[in-house]
Amino acid sequence: MTAPAKTSSFRAALIQMRSARSPQANVDAAAKLIGEAKNAGADYVLTPEMTNVMEVRREALFTAIVDEDDDTSLATFRELARNLRIFVHVGSLAVRVSHDKAANRSFLIDRKGDIIARYDKIHMFDVDLANGESYRESRTYRAGELAVVADLPWGRLGLTICYDLRFPALYRALAEAGAIFLTVPSAFTKQTGEAHWHVLMRARAIENGCFVFAAAQGGKHENGRETFGHSLVIDPWGRVLAEGGIEPGVVIADIDPAEVAAARARIPSLQHGRRFEILEPMAEPTHLHVVGGPA
Repeated sequence: MTAPAKTSSFRAALIQMRSARSPQANVDAAAKLIGEAKNAGADYVLTPEMTNVMEVRREALFTAIVDEDDDTSLATFRELARNLRIFVHVGSLAVRVSHDKAANRSFLIDRKGDIIARYDKIHMFDVDLANGESYRESRTYRAGELAVVADLPWGRLGLTICYDLRFPALYRALAEAGAIFLTVPSAFTKQTGEAHWHVLMRARAIENGCFVFAAAQGGKHENGRETFGHSLVIDPWGRVLAEGGIEPGVVIADIDPAEVAAARARIPSLQHGRRFEILEPMAEPTHLHVVGGPA
């Protein structure tokens, strides 16, 4: 699928947060930073994964979250987008989808306050880290099943969330569907972020010739978890255009979509990709030929 070519430049802003256990306090903090981004000239604003709540205790999480239709935080972000006349991309909210499951859901909201895209995180972070940290997202969250792209005035955007970053086939599929911007709102752990954050983000940009926008959680959270921060804007050649630190704040970069075509012309790997058949080894050899053995 080929998206219509877009050439006009725009200003992108990433909201870096340190979400706690109170959804209202988190939304208030995000709203303040979104206002700062608008004042700095942002046309598009991305918040991190788990904008509304960072809670690992299952019972406490389900006490704090509600169905999408009843989520006042989502209503607040829609109102902000409408009042500020900007695109607000809520990196993700935890929303209830059944009595025992939530969705880790991203929302792209246009300047009229309408939701133009939703994406549920596909890959669940079920990992035991070397320092003793253990995560089982699949116990609480229902995995998404569909990759999602959406059209902005400046080009097509591909939606992903955090752990999706480690699955490059998803990003290739988004690029092949016309995405020139890839979004990776995240709450990377400090341990994995220090090892892999920058290299994986730059790799996704380089191999697909796309801009990457990665708004992050950062610092020591109320629930005891420590996230890496370092929100990133990366251009299609893999250069870091803007980067945050650990503290909450706004990261801003000016984006020229024409750089995508330029990068893809220099390295046209999207045109050269092939699908492969894998030759599987035979379970048992049908014939064994020994050379130079004893007679």
